[in-house]
Amino acid sequence: MSTRVSLMGKTALRLFLLVQAVLVVYPLLWNVLASFKTNAEVMESPWKLPTSINWNNYVQAFSTARIGDYMVNSVIIVLLSMAVLLFAAVPSAYVLGRMKFRGRGFISQFYMAGLFIGGVYIIVPLFIFMNDLHMLDNRFWLSAVYATGSLPFSVYLLTGFMKSIPLDYEEAAMIDGCGYFGILLRIIVPMARPGIITLIVFSFFDFWNEYVLAMTFITSDSKKTIPVGLSNLMQIQQFATDWGSLFAGLVIVLAPTILVYALLQKKLTEGMSLGGVKG
Repeated sequence: MSTRVSLMGKTALRLFLLVQAVLVVYPLLWNVLASFKTNAEVMESPWKLPTSINWNNYVQAFSTARIGDYMVNSVIIVLLSMAVLLFAAVPSAYVLGRMKFRGRGFISQFYMAGLFIGGVYIIVPLFIFMNDLHMLDNRFWLSAVYATGSLPFSVYLLTGFMKSIPLDYEEAAMIDGCGYFGILLRIIVPMARPGIITLIVFSFFDFWNEYVLAMTFITSDSKKTIPVGLSNLMQIQQFATDWGSLFAGLVIVLAPTILVYALLQKKLTEGMSLGGVKG
């Protein structure tokens, strides 16, 4: 009886996961197919397959809608945000996770409190502050805001990995004459690589898809990120009825996130499981 119940439970779970997979994959697949259709085909029947591969939609998305320029801006901002975040989060997690000093508990709790403060909640005072310091409409300062907003979670995530590294490696490096910075770069960072990769993947998704802060702090059209550009494209194509270019723009936005996840899926899973076991 118990074996039969277990088999029914596994079957129900597999069916549930299959339905969830279809619900997630189907809209993505439909979007890709629609990006190759003409406007007439989209309006005639959105469920039919395209009669031919229409690459002109992607050409229009890159040329007329300037998706390529927005993508370049997003790549620049994401890379800057990653650099600032790793530069601040890795040493902070190393100090909080492996060193004992007075006030460490308070600083750790201070970082943890930042987990409950989203950038959207403080966007008005942040806008006034950046406006007074002439930091608006600048890709570097937008990257700094992104990195600062992700810093509490990053420190929380990496601290668990730092604590899991045995002290023997650090003590052996000190005996060989290695200083704190040398230990961090040569010992800690390579051994905490799964956690750093996990952080990079999560941060990439957040930075690449962020819309509200980019819309608020960037005013020049030449510096806007791809979520803002896609929003503008949706408003334009809504009246121009160029649905093919709109769907092509959506595919262009989705492609980097899917590619990053596909390439780093194994590392991401390993990093999350390792952090959950040892953190």
